Amino acid sequence: MKILNTLMAATAISVIGAGAAMAEKWDMPMAYSATNFHSEIGAEFAKCVTNGTGGNLEVVTHPSGSLFKGNEIKRAVQTGQAPIGERLLSAHQNENPLYGVDSIPFLVSSFDEHEKLWKIAEPKIASALADDNLVYLYSVPWPPQGLYFNKAINSIEDMKGAKFRSYSTATARMAEMTGMLPVQVEAAELSQALATGVAEAFISSGATGYDRKVWEHLSNFYEVDAWLPRNAVFANMDSWNGLDDATKKIVTDCAAKAQTDGLARSKEYTQFTLDGLKENGMTVERANPELVKELQAIGETMTNEWLETAGDQGKEIVETYKSM
Repeated sequence: MKILNTLMAATAISVIGAGAAMAEKWDMPMAYSATNFHSEIGAEFAKCVTNGTGGNLEVVTHPSGSLFKGNEIKRAVQTGQAPIGERLLSAHQNENPLYGVDSIPFLVSSFDEHEKLWKIAEPKIASALADDNLVYLYSVPWPPQGLYFNKAINSIEDMKGAKFRSYSTATARMAEMTGMLPVQVEAAELSQALATGVAEAFISSGATGYDRKVWEHLSNFYEVDAWLPRNAVFANMDSWNGLDDATKKIVTDCAAKAQTDGLARSKEYTQFTLDGLKENGMTVERANPELVKELQAIGETMTNEWLETAGDQGKEIVETYKSM
């Protein structure tokens, strides 16, 4: 009996050990603050996967660039330094023009238009990420992009000379074409850049301004609805291939839910954040027709430049979208 009990205890320990060995933890770097809606959606996704797998795959988010800075995240996941991560895709347009399809100025200016474009572009983006050793899981759009300044702006002439925070090829090019000075600043560093004068203006959604309390440094927000960039969540290909089919299905189901919930949250957050900017003393208004016309002309030039670099796939995306 004593031998039997010893064998049973040893078996139990072995089973527990095997279960522990099966459990896996995925640290998920994110560039934006924990209170940003993208980070909140990411945390919900992580919880969905962790609970859905019974803890066998635990996903833990690390917001605010605490694990890797925003510009380091994609490379970290590609090379296996992190198994999963979230990144603003258009920030990597210099690597592959397709990553900037969501930031072609004035190609789309609303959620409905953007979703039509993304339905066409998404499979090609997933393929591009696969070429970079990444598995595309889901993505969520930001609200429409507007301009932040510390003074009234009525035309491009008024913008010249401003130090303009850029985060992508498109934003840097816009700065150049409007006579502003592009300054590379990641989201986690934006507040400090504004406080120290490193940056004086930028283009982003009301969500970024609200989250970063930019009313402490800037006075005006102009709605121009220039584009709706997306944050994408992707996994390292080797880490993904190491999962069994059941776990993969749980992850993809949670990802689909995150994309749907994220779109709804982004729509809700749009007006909420604009109201928040107003309540904290900022002037929030539509850009005047003259400024919009000037910006749209710049947008046409930037669109043609993008099409020249994006090749047949890029042209196919834009032509298909315009024909709908």
